[in-house]
Amino acid sequence: MKIHATNVAYIDGANLHKGIGELGWELDYKRFRTWLYEKYKVKTAYIFIGLIPKNKALYERLQDWGFELKFKEVVYDGRGKPKGNCDADLVLNAVRDIYEGHFEKVIIVAGDGDYASLVDFLKQKDRLRIILSPNDSQKCSILLKRTGAPIVYLNDKRNLLKRS
Repeated sequence: MKIHATNVAYIDGANLHKGIGELGWELDYKRFRTWLYEKYKVKTAYIFIGLIPKNKALYERLQDWGFELKFKEVVYDGRGKPKGNCDADLVLNAVRDIYEGHFEKVIIVAGDGDYASLVDFLKQKDRLRIILSPNDSQKCSILLKRTGAPIVYLNDKRNLLKRS
């Protein structure tokens, strides 16, 4: 059976990686991409991520598995920790794609309250499908919860999506 994929996922890469890691497991990105396609009809899955040259092999694997990467230049804090804040880029791309008519519905993959206004906007336009939170229900932002948008906690899908 062929799935008619018409939706798009906007994934905050750092939020996804960190949120799942804090829950004590590792995401199988290849399985995750397949699940997005089969469950939510995701044609295009963007991962917004900081560009760190030493991670080139990871980026290539993600692309092989069907993700489109949107890179952000990384800056380093005083302790040498990389910071590639992609929130504004994710929001801008989502809003632009709405006005250009590139998809039916949006799946947001993040548990960060910075996306609450985007979620409200997508709801007003009847373009939000669901939020997939990499955080558990305790750590997912109250701002996202207050939008009234449907939220699935990826930890509830751990057995399906964890790396073996």
